[in-house]
Amino acid sequence: MSDYIPYGLHWIDDEDIKEVIKVLRGKWIATGPKIKEFEDVFAKYIGCKYAVSVSSGTSALDIAIASLDLKKDSEIITTPFTFVATSNMILLNGLKPVFVDIKPDTYNINPDEIEKKITNKTKAILYMDYAGQPCDIDEIKRIAKEHGLYLIEDAAHALGAEYKNRKVGCFADLTCFSFYPVKHITTGEGGMVTTNNEDLYKKLLMLRNHGIDKPTSERFGSKAFYAYDMKLLGKNYRITDFQCALGISQLKKLENFLKLRENIASTYSKEFKNDDVKTPDVKQNIRHAWHLYTLLLPDRVDRDKFFSLMRSRNIGVNVHYTPVYRHSYYRERYTIKSSDFPVTEDIFKRTITIPIFPRMTKEQVNKVISEVRSASRNQA
Repeated sequence: MSDYIPYGLHWIDDEDIKEVIKVLRGKWIATGPKIKEFEDVFAKYIGCKYAVSVSSGTSALDIAIASLDLKKDSEIITTPFTFVATSNMILLNGLKPVFVDIKPDTYNINPDEIEKKITNKTKAILYMDYAGQPCDIDEIKRIAKEHGLYLIEDAAHALGAEYKNRKVGCFADLTCFSFYPVKHITTGEGGMVTTNNEDLYKKLLMLRNHGIDKPTSERFGSKAFYAYDMKLLGKNYRITDFQCALGISQLKKLENFLKLRENIASTYSKEFKNDDVKTPDVKQNIRHAWHLYTLLLPDRVDRDKFFSLMRSRNIGVNVHYTPVYRHSYYRERYTIKSSDFPVTEDIFKRTITIPIFPRMTKEQVNKVISEVRSASRNQA
């Protein structure tokens, strides 16, 4: 459907393609110099010491958690209002996710609820910046420091976001980013972990490459020696040089992409100000990255009917997210009561994501606005 407007869409231009082609015509298409180059420019943009690129945002979460080397069955507190990868990676590391409810204004994890769930098994907090708005980072850091907990930030939505004039990516012990096509920049599939901790950085490098202590580039050439040592139990989460070439090129455009997202979000918020749909609350002292733009529908509107009606009109609305504990895998294995998460339940039943991406035209934005109002009136 050529007139279908998706909720998110990448923007790759001729300049990006040329950079990828240069690498494809060179000697290194994997495990080569573009990887470190991408990591260096990314770390500089964020303002952190180290960055480690990987094959996806999910693998970023996996090695971030693995690098902490937590005792099996330790608990990590996290949000249920996220993509399943966030908590899945906790489980796949032999740890237990402990869900806490979210805030009714930002849909981010509620710090007050975090403190209620801390036990002697709690070793970390994994918080997620929903839609691109940073969490209450100072409060979460205070809790972590008071209880001696690690902090992992799932910033898959928040590349370019800022908290008190500092970019997300330098607050937690480890911060994870995603470069999936609907995100702020893309490498096709890809991700990044940032940290200011040198010991964790060295572990991350090994964990993405089978746990091996020496990268391929150091074992290449006439003077290099074959030997290497596997020091950790790692996986193959390597990213390619041509993906990193795309990432470097995309990163140069990030600020423009963010401004375009901000303009669209501003238009939506202004246009829907007097409608009975609720627009996102934006906190002071932050820069919202606007990966998603969500509306909270009034009680009179059936969200699922609204969804189907909008899709039938070629508006690619979506729902972010079905709470993790509602998925079959979790329901069948864990005793988690939906009633323990009243805010998450309320938001989930009424939220709808409408399209926002840098390449959206004014005509597309206006069409989304018109169709939202029409669909809402249809259920009056």
